[in-house]
Amino acid sequence: MIKHIIWDWNGTLLDDLDVSMEALNYVLEKENLPLVLDKEEYRKYFQFPVIEYYKKVGFDFNKTPFSVLAKQYMDYYQPNSLSCSLHKNVEETLQKVKSKDVSQYLLSASNLDFLHEQLAEYDIKKYFLNIKGLDNIHAHSKAELAKCFVEESGFNPDEVLFVGDSVHDSEVAKYANCHCVLIANGHEHKSKLLNTDSYVVDNMKQFYDFIVENIK
Repeated sequence: MIKHIIWDWNGTLLDDLDVSMEALNYVLEKENLPLVLDKEEYRKYFQFPVIEYYKKVGFDFNKTPFSVLAKQYMDYYQPNSLSCSLHKNVEETLQKVKSKDVSQYLLSASNLDFLHEQLAEYDIKKYFLNIKGLDNIHAHSKAELAKCFVEESGFNPDEVLFVGDSVHDSEVAKYANCHCVLIANGHEHKSKLLNTDSYVVDNMKQFYDFIVENIK
C-alpha cells in the first residue's frame, strides 16, 4: 500500500502542453525549421533527455548549440507558462491524498527556481512536504535526484509511488525501485507509455479512482 507519492509537475499536474508547443515552434521558426502543429505529433516527438527530443524535430547543434536553443525555449516558455491551468481534478486529488495521511512531494526535471515561480500561481504548495528540481534548464534527467531523495528520506521504496506523464517518469521510478503510474494527457503519447512497465491511466479522474483503492 502506498504511503508516499512523488509527483511530476509539467504535464502531470500543470497543463502546459499548449505553451510548450508554442515555445518549441517559436524556436523552430527562429531556426527556419518546419513547425510542429499537431499535439499527437508533438507527443510522439517528446522524450527525455530533452536534447534527444530537440534532435528529433530537426535542430542542428552545429549551427546553434543546444544550450542556446534551450535558453530561447525557456525565454518564451517560462513567462507564458505562468498563465497555464492545472489539469482538471488536480486539487481534489491532492486534497484526497492528504486526507488519507499520505505524504506528497514534487520532483521535477525543471529548474528549481522556475518551478517555484510557477507554483506561486496556484494554491497547492501546501500539499507538498518537499519540492525538488534541477539547477539548470537542460532537463537531462531526474533519476539520480529521485533515487537520492527516496534513500535520504528513509522511505521503503515499495511504499512509494511516482506519478508522471512520460516514459522517463517510469524510468525514474524503476531506478529508485518504486512504483509508477503514468497519466496519458500530458507531454508523451499514450502508445509510448503503454510500452513501459507502469500502470497507465487517461486522466487525473482515473488516477483519483485508482489511488483511492491503493493508498494505506
